[in-house]
Amino acid sequence: MTAPSEAAWRVEDVAFSYGRQPVLRGIDLQLAPGRCYGVLGPNGSGKTTLLDLLCGLLPPAQGAIRFRGRDLGRYSGRDRARLLAMVPQDFVIRFGFTVREVVAMGRHPHLHRFASLGEADHRLVDGVMAELGIAGLGNRPVTRLSGGEKQRVAVARALVQQPRALLLDEATSNLDIYHSLAILAVIRNRVRRQGLTVVAAIHDLNLAASFCDELIFLKQGRIVCQGPTDRVLEAALIDDVYGVSSRVRQDDFSGCRQVSFRLEMQENNTLNNEEH
Repeated sequence: MTAPSEAAWRVEDVAFSYGRQPVLRGIDLQLAPGRCYGVLGPNGSGKTTLLDLLCGLLPPAQGAIRFRGRDLGRYSGRDRARLLAMVPQDFVIRFGFTVREVVAMGRHPHLHRFASLGEADHRLVDGVMAELGIAGLGNRPVTRLSGGEKQRVAVARALVQQPRALLLDEATSNLDIYHSLAILAVIRNRVRRQGLTVVAAIHDLNLAASFCDELIFLKQGRIVCQGPTDRVLEAALIDDVYGVSSRVRQDDFSGCRQVSFRLEMQENNTLNNEEH
């Protein structure tokens, strides 16, 4: 496990563009192990691109990204898969693998070439599937699942990898409230007990407030604020980042800060449909 004093990620002056279109600029981050970070911001602010950079799917056009003290680009694909797991927003499997086969794929980075899963691997797969409530789906083709069921399979496969860090790109977007909270509780348990580092792009501000230790707000490809959730989740910041009117209060029932908001419509106000 990473020593507490060692950063999980160090991101220094990172920029990225798709062709001539800049998406991220001047990104500086230091993310500690054993913490949950929420990445928030409007559509097109660069959340997914930042996660792709952090897991090595994209190389930065400028700057440096280090994971556990080593340049991320120097890790082999296999080594990255042992250390980092990503749950995408849209989990797509086009072949008729069973749910159990897909979840078990998370063990492949840890196996020698042509090796089969051992007894310990099978126990791990069974345990994670039970935790996420998909044990009864084990023999069903993944192509016949609902969107929410597929997302739970994607999370299970990522946890079976036993990574040091987990990246979630709107991983609960297809889930109902119960399963969203249940999955995040499973992940939080690994943060507390195993020192897992989590970086999650989240649209739901209230879900982020209940799940994340720290929040990172993006606007137009730049970080406008980062810090502990209880300190940075303020109405003035939300109003600036999202262009809405909001109120933030401490909710006694949930035990965390919660946000209410509304759109102040003005004459000649138009929607911004620009996406990145």
